[in-house]
Amino acid sequence: MAAIDALFDALLAAGGSDLHLGVAYPPLMRVRGDLVALRDAPLTEAEMESLLFEIATPEQRRTITEALDLDFAYAYGERARFRANYFHKTTGLAAVFRTIPTTIRTLAALRCPPAIERLADRRTGLVLVTGPTGSGKSTTLAAMIDHINATRACHVLTIEDPVEFVHAPQKAQITHREIGPHAATYAHAIRSAGREDPNVILIGELRTNETMKLALQLASFGILVFATVHTNSASATIDRIVNAFPADEQPQVRGMLAESLAGIVAQQLLRTADGKGRVAAHEILVGSPALASMIRENKTFQIPSLMQGGQAQGMQTMDMALERYVRDGTAALEVALEKALDKESFARAFHKDELAPL
Repeated sequence: MAAIDALFDALLAAGGSDLHLGVAYPPLMRVRGDLVALRDAPLTEAEMESLLFEIATPEQRRTITEALDLDFAYAYGERARFRANYFHKTTGLAAVFRTIPTTIRTLAALRCPPAIERLADRRTGLVLVTGPTGSGKSTTLAAMIDHINATRACHVLTIEDPVEFVHAPQKAQITHREIGPHAATYAHAIRSAGREDPNVILIGELRTNETMKLALQLASFGILVFATVHTNSASATIDRIVNAFPADEQPQVRGMLAESLAGIVAQQLLRTADGKGRVAAHEILVGSPALASMIRENKTFQIPSLMQGGQAQGMQTMDMALERYVRDGTAALEVALEKALDKESFARAFHKDELAPL
């Protein structure tokens, strides 16, 4: 048993999502969004090296020493997997471990709207799941892949850095590829993906305009492509992708995106009203001829209105999702207001209710 396993046990027992380790600080765990110390005494440099290097391979130790940071996945027996990031900071060596549950939660268990399942049922197109770091993007994507795995006889290829959720084949054949051990870069892996006869491809993150273009090309080939982007809203996601390219390439990219975009799910996590957990609020944009026209004509500012008017197709803005949680008692108003995109309008909607006559 590795010494760090005792910290993992404490993290899992508390239902925590992340373990933070750093020289001169006590071990910290993130529980329901807050950082909580596991002990009073700070970690020493010797203790940090012992904890971190005990579970690292010789090659990984070389990487953290020479490149100064390291990403890898660590399997803690059958209990959990962790996405590990080792790095250096002013006080010395540090690490963050993100919990990856061994049991993949279903879309229903995550309270995902039916429109997200319908996106998973698509046969072609690009589906983007977006949100800030720690918003549950990987968990939502894992649930969507799990739904496909349970319902379709197809080939699912995942390209990640590192591999997070490991899917056991059900109806689908699952191929997991990790950047580093199995492919030099995301671009290399995505380029070869089309020759591996996939029906569904999951790309861990679209980081460069090269990977964005390759993902769009794969989606245009009749493949269902899932990927993540670090943006806070559907319209910002489209702008981020287009603006990643030089001005002379942007019209072509708009055309590819208009043709291939199946949907965008932007999500945020917020604490539940009872304080016992967190729930994801989803902004959902579904591909349509109207959306394609807005993308081609560079009118992304009209997308929020499209989502407000597209509720029959399962669309909703982030503020609509947050308002629903407040009204059904899932989340407190002040917590939802903190996450709202248009805070003034959001607060005004509830202020009107307070002033309305009984």
